[in-house]
Amino acid sequence: MKQPAVPVKPWPESDPAVDALVTEVIGRVADKWTMLVLEVLADHSELRFTQISRLVPDVSQKMLTQTLRQMERDGLVVRTVFPVVPPRVEYRLTDLGLSLGAAFCGVWRWAEENLRRIEAARAEFDARQKR
Repeated sequence: MKQPAVPVKPWPESDPAVDALVTEVIGRVADKWTMLVLEVLADHSELRFTQISRLVPDVSQKMLTQTLRQMERDGLVVRTVFPVVPPRVEYRLTDLGLSLGAAFCGVWRWAEENLRRIEAARAEFDARQKR
């Protein structure tokens, strides 16, 4: 009986944590909403939620909220709340978010270079959510 082929990774000695992050990032970036939000923010630098929703065709409020929250958690987006009435919230890509667009073709290399930053951003986000 023939054994099933084992997938060959580009870097066989790669770190399992980097491999897991690559799988997550590819799944998220392959998600059309993340890619569209990434593109819109790259083109417009800083936008309010309603502006993003107008520029991303057919996205629901719930899906846009979830997408922006996950991008913030991963350190790809900064959410700034201005203390005015009514509250104003703006989103912009971080350097990490900008680098994702540039590095999409080299996602393994990008994941390896940014693993610690994403882990730190996630830990910081999770700690803020617990407060």
